[in-house]
Amino acid sequence: MKLSIIVSFLVITSLENSSAQNAYFKLGQQALMDGDFKAAVAQLEKACLIDSTNANALWMLGYSYYHSENYKKSIAAYTKEISINPTDASAYYYRARAKSYMGKDNQLSFADKEKYLLGAIFDLTKAITIDPNDTSNKFYQTRGIAYREYGIFKLQTGSHYYDKVRGINSLKASINDLEKVLADNPGRADISSLIDLSRQKLDEAYAHR
Repeated sequence: MKLSIIVSFLVITSLENSSAQNAYFKLGQQALMDGDFKAAVAQLEKACLIDSTNANALWMLGYSYYHSENYKKSIAAYTKEISINPTDASAYYYRARAKSYMGKDNQLSFADKEKYLLGAIFDLTKAITIDPNDTSNKFYQTRGIAYREYGIFKLQTGSHYYDKVRGINSLKASINDLEKVLADNPGRADISSLIDLSRQKLDEAYAHR
């Protein structure tokens, strides 16, 4: 086969793949906007199979998995997206939220729970580093909750993973993050409630001998 024919074939195949990927992408995007996340997953999975380097498709796939409560696949999709776009704070944020849910899965081992809970804190810290001026303070708020969840995890008595010092330090970090959010948004009663909960857990930790 002549080289010119081979090149022409490759160009046509590439255009066909691009067209198909674009069609699946648009269908997935529309389904996501409509709130039909399962339909979005079905289309975006096809788009990502054709082009696994499309960061936008991967982000939307991770988001659709997240809202379909398939947190493990959401983490995987955002991990791929981050490998392409390592400064995407929103990808770290949603991957952290998915990890937080995985960390509360009682079917997982304590080792896996700790991995996910710490992973959530790491991702939120990364998001804050990338976008320290997040006006909504959602990174600090979510990390404050993640610190509390990890603190409670480390303070489970009778567990091989019990560590009072780390548990207390994590609850203190939770309060610090949430107080920062409240300082920037003094009228938010929900943040005050979250701070009270972390303080309650901290008082219980100090009281426990």
